Amino acid sequence: MNTRRDFLKTTLAAGAAAAALPSLNLIAADAPSTGGAPDLITVKGEDRVAMLDRALQAFGGLDAFVKKGQKVVIKPNIGWDRPPELCANTHPDIVSRLVKLSLDAGAAEVSVFDHTCHPWEKAYKNSGIAAAAKAAGARVLPGNDESYYREVEIPNGVSLKSVKIHTAILDSDVFINVPVLKHHGGATMTACIKNLMGIIWDRRFYHRNNLHQCIADILSVRKPDLNILDAFSPMKRNGPIGNSVADLDTTVKQLLISADIVAIDAAASRLLGHKDDIEHVRIAAAAGYGNNNLGKLKIERVKLTA
Repeated sequence: MNTRRDFLKTTLAAGAAAAALPSLNLIAADAPSTGGAPDLITVKGEDRVAMLDRALQAFGGLDAFVKKGQKVVIKPNIGWDRPPELCANTHPDIVSRLVKLSLDAGAAEVSVFDHTCHPWEKAYKNSGIAAAAKAAGARVLPGNDESYYREVEIPNGVSLKSVKIHTAILDSDVFINVPVLKHHGGATMTACIKNLMGIIWDRRFYHRNNLHQCIADILSVRKPDLNILDAFSPMKRNGPIGNSVADLDTTVKQLLISADIVAIDAAASRLLGHKDDIEHVRIAAAAGYGNNNLGKLKIERVKLTA
């Protein structure tokens, strides 16, 4: 893995990724540099692990988020019994690398889980995530039983007043949210905010009680410390499960990182051809959970070339 990255060189250019992908032209130009880490970084390349490592460099490495002795939970999308090449789930290489980097940073333990939609054993296995996470040193936890969840109040919730959240999230020191970008028939888009439906027990409540509002409401309880979006080959139709590689846009080849869950989803929506029309992103921004005004953000665009 290191030898692959050794021959990669980094070319920084404002708008480089935008030139490579027309839909990114909808993202406003970078805010003037004020030093320090960006609000959002997008990396375009051919190697997911190299892209992840370069993106994390902009924030000072994963050590900036994970400290010695902390409990880390990594929440990918593992919802579907689909192989990695169909991109219905987060790619296992990204999950594996994050587990290793967390342990290298001194994490006492790293847990990986999702409340899957397909039977969890099959989704965990056929996504490739369970094996990759275990091999890297993570505890792979199930999410298929109500006993794994604790009820919490949502004091600022509009539609969601209380919810049962997986104990791995509630008991963690660091929460890393790692979804895959794709079309969703009900919520329009699956990205970082929507991925939090996988930390709760009763998803049916969301669908019966204003789906977009509930998706946003949970952010008043626990926002991830870091959001990493796998947008290498976004599913442009037939989401969230997908039928074949024909449903994917294999030209995108990007990875986005931000601590601001609203900002990253606002940017991600452009990659699917949307602009300010993802309802749960608008609701979350209006509630003050993040910034969807990309023109006010410091955005760093990176293109990795061989």
